[in-house]
Order: sequence, then C-alpha cells, then structure tokens
Amino acid sequence: MTPHIESVLRKAVEKLRVAEMLVANGAWDDAVSRAYYAAFHAISALHLSQGQTFSSHAQSIGRFNKDFVRSGMFSKEFTAILTRLFEDRQSGDYDVSGLVTAEDAQRDVDDARRLLEAIDAYLRTAS
Repeated sequence: MTPHIESVLRKAVEKLRVAEMLVANGAWDDAVSRAYYAAFHAISALHLSQGQTFSSHAQSIGRFNKDFVRSGMFSKEFTAILTRLFEDRQSGDYDVSGLVTAEDAQRDVDDARRLLEAIDAYLRTAS
C-alpha cells in the first residue's frame, strides 16, 4: 500500500473517530455526516489502489458498485449502506427539521466502521 493510500485511510479512520465522539455527545446530524465521510474516504483509498480518482461523490460510489460490488469483491450490502450514508449526510447537513435520530447516527457509524474495516483488510492483503 502506498503512503498516499495509507494517508487516505487514516483520514477515514479519523472521520470515524470523530463520528463516534459526536454520537456520544448527541450531535446526530454531524455524526452521520462524519460517518459518511469515513466511508467515502475508504472507497477513495480503494479507487486509488486501482489508479482511479473521481471528481464527484456519485461517480466514486457508482464505480465502487461497478468495480468492487458487482465483481463480488465486496458484499452488495455495502451498496445500500453507501446510499443510505449519503442520504443521511444530506439530511444531516442540509435538512433543518432535525430528522436524524440517535439510532440513525449509531447505525451509520457502525456501518461506516464495517465498510472501512472491510476495505482496510482488502487493501492490506492486496498489497
């Protein structure tokens, strides 16, 4: 694994750590946003391992699904997780009605952790 990919993974781990602190402090909106970015940086590291970068989040998620989920490298469950994390981040960042719950935030943090751990394990064995 290259130093740059390791740096991107460290950023994912840091976003996840912050998301966990935000859940513990009742900041649900910000927690789901940080959980999404933990997952986003994890898939970005995966793309970098293939020499790919993307200019939008939608492109990055779409290529993750095409290149890594449809091929069977990662569970189809991760497609649903990424979609929900993205939607929850949008809600947490932009919706003023406060729809994000403690349960949503904890679920998103747990799911982002699972995705990050799966990608980290894959990258370490692929190196």
